[in-house]
Amino acid sequence: MNKILTSDRLLIIRNGDAEKRLRLLQEALSADRIVPYLGPDLLRLQSTEPPVPDTPEAVSAALNERTPAPSRIRSNMWSVAQFIEQRRHRRTLQAWMAEIFGAPVAPTALHDWLATLPLSLIVDGWYDGTMRAAFAKTGRTDVVEIQGVTRANGGGDIWTKTYDLSGRDVECVSAPKTVLYAPYGSVIPASNFLVSDSDYVEVLTEIDIQTPIPGMVKERRIDRGFLFIGCRFNDQMLRIYARQIIKRSHGPHFAVLDAEGLTKNERRFLAASGITVVDLPIGEAAALLVPFGSKADGDHGRTASASNLCSG
Repeated sequence: MNKILTSDRLLIIRNGDAEKRLRLLQEALSADRIVPYLGPDLLRLQSTEPPVPDTPEAVSAALNERTPAPSRIRSNMWSVAQFIEQRRHRRTLQAWMAEIFGAPVAPTALHDWLATLPLSLIVDGWYDGTMRAAFAKTGRTDVVEIQGVTRANGGGDIWTKTYDLSGRDVECVSAPKTVLYAPYGSVIPASNFLVSDSDYVEVLTEIDIQTPIPGMVKERRIDRGFLFIGCRFNDQMLRIYARQIIKRSHGPHFAVLDAEGLTKNERRFLAASGITVVDLPIGEAAALLVPFGSKADGDHGRTASASNLCSG
């Protein structure tokens, strides 16, 4: 069977139907009908050993190399970061995170292709700044990036900062064609990182009423669905943010994932959020999304022929 509705109400698309769905999603992306939500698993499309950490656990390990945290919290990124912030000061935590994510990451063909599209919104769910780098390569001037920022530095009553692609802090933005939203912050241009427990205390208090979500994100998601690619949801914080970012959006929603490797909490979250699992390896899915013959393709993409995201 190519489509399965599991006993826990999770819809999974496999085999030929999964490939067909990716081709439909390629067209939906080109037409700005769906929002790409990018995760750190995309880093492994370029290398089995990415130049920066690609999981919260890997960030924890890198922080532990700089100062060992207690064993009971050693694998929890948020708690390790909080330990460092309390023992060594916020500036130390920020400097170490900037070091950890300081190595440049080359955009993939998928990043490069997305950067050419007239998308209203892209969500970048990691700290590495790869999607921003892909935009910078295009020379576009109609893109702004909105990053989540910590309030631990006494920045006042703000949740985000907005930058143009040159790295300039811009307060007043009229109507950019594309908004790149990095809810956890990014190493570029100003080393903004939401990473410690204290960073999220106020955010989680307010996020259910959507206060920390930028207005331009709320406006641009209304009549669109989301496509998660490179994302996992095996951490409560990641699930909370994804749930709140897609809140009040039209749908439909899809996630490229290995269905067999999903945890119980991931399955529950995906089913409750109405997110259909496209069960394909991420490399194969990325190749299907990038059109054959596009400048970003590198001769690895394929042509889409379908015309309706929800058909098939």
